[in-house]
Amino acid sequence: MSNSGIAKRIIPCLDLKDGILVKGIKFEELKELGEALDYALRYFKDGADEIAFLDISSNENSRAALIELIKNAKGKIKIPICAGGGVRSLKDMEELMNAGADKVSLCSAALERPALLSEMASLGGKEAVVLAIDAKRVSGNSWNAYSAGGRVDTGIDAVEWAKKAETLGAGEIMLNSIDADGTGEGYDLELCSAISNAVDIPVIASGGAGSIEQIGEVLTKTNVNAALAASLLHYGKTTVREIKNYLESQKVEVKW
Repeated sequence: MSNSGIAKRIIPCLDLKDGILVKGIKFEELKELGEALDYALRYFKDGADEIAFLDISSNENSRAALIELIKNAKGKIKIPICAGGGVRSLKDMEELMNAGADKVSLCSAALERPALLSEMASLGGKEAVVLAIDAKRVSGNSWNAYSAGGRVDTGIDAVEWAKKAETLGAGEIMLNSIDADGTGEGYDLELCSAISNAVDIPVIASGGAGSIEQIGEVLTKTNVNAALAASLLHYGKTTVREIKNYLESQKVEVKW
């Protein structure tokens, strides 16, 4: 996707377990960090373009906590909210959007039944459907899409899956590198380039941001439209405002 003239977005990602903010490395070793709403409010006030709430435990109690969080956040956070984690049906999408989510992300359910993407696009519009792709390198320049929170190799080529998902109704792709997730060693630039060059919908880079420079790198060296950040922000290593100031210094267009 060509992104010339399109402002790049910075999206803080909050992984949740029973409504509490957590963070792990390569989808494991979870640590509790605190009340998610407090973090989200800080990011909003600091200039975030969107907030992503992802429920990683996907049980009934955790889903209820996510819905309550979105309801509490909606009046206070005046930027788009993307919500996901364990989304498997149109009913799940309706619940999240009725609570106040602007976009709904899904991963495993779409891999199991791709037609769900079309059904969700019919229900909420393409712009509300965010396909999360958890990708892991299997050889040179080849990545497979994983399901079940990065635990199951579907054997499906991630680039081909992205292209198919676009035709089915996905309005955006949240692309996470399992190899890079939580490592702080930078985004998988080859993966980001492969996916963003293969589709015409926006791609959000996720997994691996360890410095402001690495965010600048993925937004200037690939065609992704946005960068997701978690550990960098949650642990206070930088702020959204500092990231955007740096991007502007690198001649990257951002929104304030």
